[in-house]
Amino acid sequence: MKRAFGSRYPSTMQDGIPENGDGSPSSSRSVTNTVNGSHNFVIQGYSLAKGMGVGRHIASETFTVGGYQWAIYFYPDGKNAEDNSLYVSVFIALASEGTDVRALFELTLVDQSGKGKNKVHSHFDRALESGPYTLKYRGSMWGYKRFFRRAVLETSDYLKDDCLKLNCTVGVVVSATESPMLHSISVPESDLGLHFGALLENQEASDVTFDVAGEKFHAHKLVLAARSPVFKAKFFDSSEQSNEVVITDMEPTVFKAMLHYIYRDTLPDEEPSSPNSSSSSSSSTTETLTERLLAVAQLYGLRRLRLLCESKLCRSISVNTVASTLALAESHHATDLKATCLKFAAENLAGVMRSKGFEYLKEKCPLLQSELLKTVAHFEDDCSSGGKTRSVWAQLSDGTDINGRRVRPRT
Repeated sequence: MKRAFGSRYPSTMQDGIPENGDGSPSSSRSVTNTVNGSHNFVIQGYSLAKGMGVGRHIASETFTVGGYQWAIYFYPDGKNAEDNSLYVSVFIALASEGTDVRALFELTLVDQSGKGKNKVHSHFDRALESGPYTLKYRGSMWGYKRFFRRAVLETSDYLKDDCLKLNCTVGVVVSATESPMLHSISVPESDLGLHFGALLENQEASDVTFDVAGEKFHAHKLVLAARSPVFKAKFFDSSEQSNEVVITDMEPTVFKAMLHYIYRDTLPDEEPSSPNSSSSSSSSTTETLTERLLAVAQLYGLRRLRLLCESKLCRSISVNTVASTLALAESHHATDLKATCLKFAAENLAGVMRSKGFEYLKEKCPLLQSELLKTVAHFEDDCSSGGKTRSVWAQLSDGTDINGRRVRPRT
């Protein structure tokens, strides 16, 4: 006996238009646009970069746009030998793995006279005959071999105090298929931290008081236990049931900042410093609140607080601060911050070796020097295989090694 299945279901096509299960037409659309991001690259000491050689470049730090990493390459003596160093070259390079990455680019050499006469090469806001530029693989570049005649550049308003400023914008082309939503309801951002912050400020139903150098703080055991395994063990996993706790290893300012994080899940906006605390680099600057919170995060098992502090400290790394920040990261087991410091120090070794913090590092943290040497070795391997910047040996123009001894450059 034959069974007629077709009569049980509605047709899914009506004059070539796909339909939903209820018979109404469905629709979708493909949207192609760009995910844009910019990077500012300052080249300080232009005159010292001259003469490094044709085809050799100075690279910016990598930056991320559209899920890919990018870098700006500046060639003081030009990219190609046939130009006889008459031009400087500028390129934008794909610095991460990618295949057929389509993008729009804009390069701007900033007029530092304030007249706004920038030199701009841009794909944006104009029609391109062949569409966006396609980069085939990591290391692919777009830019100009003859970006600017060098003799003209050196007498122009683009060069000021031996400094050039380049702005780069990358627009990665992405496509997505969208289906319309018949109904949507806007949901505001979470205000959980706002409400818990109010609970802390109002002291409502608080059941524990902390005495920190004579200053009193009222809090809630359940909230503290939910956020910190140390507080959980103290209040609920032990026989001690005290409602008043004396804190002897922390300043009131730091304890208040820790409570701010526990209740609001953010770092405090202001960062006061203590006149009695000393910097890990033994300099005259005081230890920041973020640095002290990093230690507290380790002490109380506050992993997210530790990462927030590492991220904030990472943004302030420079040639003069990287050694002290590296020592701080080592002492508080801040592995991500330590890795970033080692990478930065290897890439900028000549300048770091001349900083006061490096002397402190050699004296107080000798084991970190061997780790830095290993990072330098990896960095050298990257350079020899087409890495993004000059080798460490090329940076050490004064002919000294990591311990300050005279060395002969490698050939």
